[in-house]
Amino acid sequence: MKRTFLVAGHRFDVVMPEHHLAWKEMASYEPFMSEDEGDSIFVAEMVDAMPDTHDKQKVTVSCESPAQPRIELYEWQGQWLMEMAPMMDAPVRAYMITDKAFRKARFRVLGSMRFSLHTVMMLMFAFATARKNTLLMHASVTLKDGKGYLFLGKSGTGKSTHSQLWINNIEGCELLNDDNPVLRVGDDGTVRVYGSPWSGKTPCYRNLNAPVGAIVDLHQAKANKIRRLSLVEAYAAMYVSFSGYRFIKEMADGLHATNEKVVSTVPCYGLECLPDAEAAFLCFNTVAH
Repeated sequence: MKRTFLVAGHRFDVVMPEHHLAWKEMASYEPFMSEDEGDSIFVAEMVDAMPDTHDKQKVTVSCESPAQPRIELYEWQGQWLMEMAPMMDAPVRAYMITDKAFRKARFRVLGSMRFSLHTVMMLMFAFATARKNTLLMHASVTLKDGKGYLFLGKSGTGKSTHSQLWINNIEGCELLNDDNPVLRVGDDGTVRVYGSPWSGKTPCYRNLNAPVGAIVDLHQAKANKIRRLSLVEAYAAMYVSFSGYRFIKEMADGLHATNEKVVSTVPCYGLECLPDAEAAFLCFNTVAH
C-alpha cells in the first residue's frame, strides 16, 4: 500500500503492507497526506528482509550525545546503507539501503517502530531536499502576526521553553513546530517556515507555513541580552542547526547555498537569556518590531 505526503511543498511516498501496524505509528503524518500526482522526491518501502551486507564499508557514525540516536553510515555496492539505533549504546533497530541520490529507499524495522519510521523519513527528507533550497531544522517555531520566529540552540538550551514563554506572555502567539520545522527559500527569494510530521516530544503536527520574521540563536545566561548577529555568525548558528551530511559534496553544496540565502534574507539574533517572561518580551520587542 502506498501513501503520499506533502511537506513544505515536497511530495514523498511511503510503501508498506496495507494492514501493517506501522501505519498506526504515522498518525502525525495524517495532516500532510496528499492526493497530489506529481513527482516524488523519494519513495521509502518497508521490506521483510535485507540483503547480506557483510562487505559494507563504514563511512561515519553520528551521535550527538549518549541519549541521542546513533546513525551509522556505510557504502555498500554503490549504495548507502544506514543502521539506526535510538541511543548511543542501544542495538540497531532499523536498517535502510538507499541509492546515492536518496530517491529510493528500502528499510527494515527490527524494533522501536515509532523511532525507526520517523528516523527513516526524516533522513530521507533531509537528504533528498538538500539541493532543493530546503533545510530540515532543529528548532522551535512560534507564530505571531502571520510570521514565524525560529529559536535555535543546542539540545537542552531552552528552545521549547522560550517558545512557550512567548505563547504564555505575548498575546496572539501559537506554536507551529517544536523540534523539526522546515525552511524553504522560494523562487522569489522569500524564506518560509513549514510545519512537519516531526516535532520531538511535543505533539504539534501542523500543515501550516509562514514567512520567517527572524531567527534567534539561544544561549543560557544569568541575564537577558540580545544583539543582531553578523552574516558570519548567523551562518555558523544555522550551520549546526540543520540536518545533512556535509562530507557528501553535492549535499554540502546545496545546504551551503540555501544557508547563504537564508541568512542574507532573514535577520538573525543572538539571545543570552534566563527562562523567564522578561527574556520573551526582550526578544519579541527586538525581533518583531
